[in-house]
Amino acid sequence: MKLTNTKRLERLNDRYANGDISRRSFLTLAAAAAAATGLSMPWMGRALAAVSEVRFDGWGGVVQEAIDKYALQPYSKKTRIKVVQGTFGDENEIITKIKTSSPGDFQVVHSSGIDYYIKYVNGGYNSEINEANIPNMANVLRPMIAPFRKLTPKLSGVPYDYGTTGIAYNTKVISPEEAKEKGAGLLLDKKYAGKIGGVAGMQTRIWYAALATRQDPNNIKDMDTIWAKVRQTRDLAKKFWSSGAELMDLLSKEEIVVTDAWSGRVAALQNQGHPIGYLDPAGSLAFMEDILILKGSPMAECEELINFMLEPVTAIAVAEAQSYPPSLDPTKVKLTEKIKKLPAFDPTGMLKSLTFADPVYWATNGEAWTKQWNRISKGA
Repeated sequence: MKLTNTKRLERLNDRYANGDISRRSFLTLAAAAAAATGLSMPWMGRALAAVSEVRFDGWGGVVQEAIDKYALQPYSKKTRIKVVQGTFGDENEIITKIKTSSPGDFQVVHSSGIDYYIKYVNGGYNSEINEANIPNMANVLRPMIAPFRKLTPKLSGVPYDYGTTGIAYNTKVISPEEAKEKGAGLLLDKKYAGKIGGVAGMQTRIWYAALATRQDPNNIKDMDTIWAKVRQTRDLAKKFWSSGAELMDLLSKEEIVVTDAWSGRVAALQNQGHPIGYLDPAGSLAFMEDILILKGSPMAECEELINFMLEPVTAIAVAEAQSYPPSLDPTKVKLTEKIKKLPAFDPTGMLKSLTFADPVYWATNGEAWTKQWNRISKGA
């Protein structure tokens, strides 16, 4: 009899290791079998060790408030696992912290997509998720998963939302007609000197300089012209901002009247009644964000969290609150009218209308361009 139950526990452990059952089911069945027979296996101490909390780091502001209210708190209530939260304004901040921390200190990151995914992979911080534990991935847009899969066949994260970095403008000062006519040129219009803003980041500054000079941001031919335009925008700008909260503050207080801006933050301002218009000029920078699990994390709990966040009811509630379309495929999941009206929403699920940065091209040039941008941002 003891031999039979020993084999049963071994098979149960194998099923869990292969991803055939969830950690929660495994713990329940293993505990019941062990209690009934008094058996103990060498692996049981580690496997049955309870995970009481998971750490989640994100962008703060309205975005994290939405995730906290509609995803993290309900997850904790359902599982009794506490979610300890941290925030950052620039994702490079948390990458720097991860470099000097121990595996497991940071666990789940609301990351800004493929450009940063490369950084985690190159640094050796990525994990390998068991997709069988995240069945809701079946509803995630294939065009969003594909770029991640190209870098790591075994994923470390799952796409969660997307948006664009377009042009936001104060409609009391700039008309929709003027914005449409000038497009990216609004960021170089001397008429608005001292009232211009922009993302304090190399990629966005180069991207919009490329659009202003009619170059392909993913295949730039004349960098001298690009840097000249970056300097021109710098000299006209009141402030280059580094967080969504700062962007919203500058626009709402009318300290700036035009800036490149994240679509979801603009939608949030519009919902609050501020006179802000939004334009996606041709070729504007699109982005996708993912929920990333770092190496050393309690994988089963983190996978369970991601699966919970991808539940249609949860993902839709978060999307409506943070004003970014979810990664759910609209041909598989019925989305709300509010989501369908969000900036950047693609009803086809193909995302062909959006322009994303080529991760290899930008990773190849990123270090040199960042050094030059840092010099220019300091006045060079």
